[in-house]
Amino acid sequence: MAASRQLTTLRLPPLPTIGEIIKLFKLRAEKQLSQNFLLDLRLTDKIVRNAGDLKDAHVCEVGPGPGGITRSILNAGVAELLLVEKDPRFIPGLQMLSDAAPGKVRIVHGDILTYKLEKAFPKHLMKNWEDEPPDIHIIGNLPFSVSTPLIIKWLENISNRDGPFSYGRTQMTLTFQKEVAERLVAATGTRQRSRLSIMSQHLCTVHKCFTIPGKAFVPKPQVDVTIVHFTPLVQPKIKQPFKLVEKVVRSVFQFRRKLCHQGVRVLFPEAERLEKAEQLLRLADVDPTLRPTQLSMFHFKSLCDVYRKMCDEDPKLFAYNYREELKEKRDRKRSKFERTKDGSSDKIMLPVAEVSD
Repeated sequence: MAASRQLTTLRLPPLPTIGEIIKLFKLRAEKQLSQNFLLDLRLTDKIVRNAGDLKDAHVCEVGPGPGGITRSILNAGVAELLLVEKDPRFIPGLQMLSDAAPGKVRIVHGDILTYKLEKAFPKHLMKNWEDEPPDIHIIGNLPFSVSTPLIIKWLENISNRDGPFSYGRTQMTLTFQKEVAERLVAATGTRQRSRLSIMSQHLCTVHKCFTIPGKAFVPKPQVDVTIVHFTPLVQPKIKQPFKLVEKVVRSVFQFRRKLCHQGVRVLFPEAERLEKAEQLLRLADVDPTLRPTQLSMFHFKSLCDVYRKMCDEDPKLFAYNYREELKEKRDRKRSKFERTKDGSSDKIMLPVAEVSD
């Protein structure tokens, strides 16, 4: 036991600083990849502390880059650390960290959006969904360009209990632009309330940990960065398929500055739009004069439940896409206009002699 305790509290041996690693391997943050390096180990330690107790845990770090947060995770006494890094320039520096912590680190050169995390951890770590979260954590300083699509992907995984959540209610500690983080945690009636608010809060307890000023990063981004912690709920607040909830929520917030009935209408084909939208709002007991930001989680639950019944009654309804109908309508108008234009051109091109006759 003493040897085991000593192993978990072992600190990394002396290593080059993150700044020296960047110089050694001639690393440079790529603007098109939204890369920003966090060099202050006091801040990376704080991020890791907000993830919870990582002693003997299995952790996946997303986009470790030069390895700042990686060092803090290893110093927390994890059992194993999986690093998923898309940019090959960072692999040599991460290998140096792996060599300093033998048997602790696995490095995967790959894209987290496509990497199969359901096979990433030992099977014995699996827990029932109703149990406490497993000793598995996902941590990452996410590039701004992938943070929203990635959290939506993981929220769908939570809804389906697959991917990294096939092991149970895996916790996540992730960075977002401050504005995005405020949307994730926004309460009913606030200006920041959005699609992300509903999609995340109906599936998770979402906690805003702290904000890091942009000047702490290299290069300095134009915005501040906020750390957000997610713990999946035992029961979702809206018990409907993820795609259905997403469709309803996306439609309602499509016209976020208008009244909510405007967004509800686009759930239905034009021929029956007004009638069906009125029916949905009435059966869901939602005031059509409320704005999307004023709708509570219970309102969205009611909308989704009633919309599901309407889809069951009309199987074609769920496949309906407002944007596709709009595009087809525009294409028909354009085609009609071009035919009219072609007809006018024919008249203009008639020989002068024939016109004068």
